[in-house]
Amino acid sequence: MLLAINDLHVRYGNVEVLHGISLHVAEGEIVTILGANGAGKSTTLLSISGLVRPSEGEILFDGLALHKLAAHQVVQARISQSPEGRRVFGTLTVEENINLGAFSIRDKAKIARTRTWIYDLFPRLAERRQQLAGTLSGGEQQMLAIGRALMSDPKLLLLDEPSLGLAPLLVRAIFDTIRTINASGVTVVLVEQNAKAALKLAHRGYVLEVGRIILHGESKDLLTNPEVRNAYLGGS
Repeated sequence: MLLAINDLHVRYGNVEVLHGISLHVAEGEIVTILGANGAGKSTTLLSISGLVRPSEGEILFDGLALHKLAAHQVVQARISQSPEGRRVFGTLTVEENINLGAFSIRDKAKIARTRTWIYDLFPRLAERRQQLAGTLSGGEQQMLAIGRALMSDPKLLLLDEPSLGLAPLLVRAIFDTIRTINASGVTVVLVEQNAKAALKLAHRGYVLEVGRIILHGESKDLLTNPEVRNAYLGGS
């Protein structure tokens, strides 16, 4: 098992937001975490990234106890995150943003190879490499956020709401690229409110409700589950 979260509790001050969740991700999988706003999805990713410290439980990645590591050590362990809201540096160029993602890599040839691969994945970024990131469209900024996350050569990529605010055509393009990234050998954990698109892309899914996992299983089973259909797929 590549990633195992066991009985994870997270508090913000006196408020507990994750109430002992457990989940696992095998190497090569795409696993999606679904749920309404405030369910604890982003907190789960921030805990994996080392940006939020759990109050109880453990996060194990490839034999490492992630819950004991600082955030920069988590990146060095080959986990990277594309955050909700993209958070690109608007006053830097596309290429400068991408290069920032390689801060943990010392091999210049490897950096160049990875950057070429990212431009192959996202030709629009290649066309705009000298453009300021703040002038890009929302979809282009999402591509840039994912590209920047890939620069650290992750074994595990965490994606937080990559479809947020994007037109359906762009969502399809972004999700097709995530499938390509996964096919290249990168394991993906996807937090997403677009439940139908996420379940069509992922191998398995977990449904979070107010800090607890209430359902999990194969994506094809969750797509036909009445509870999931009514709560997240518009009953369709």
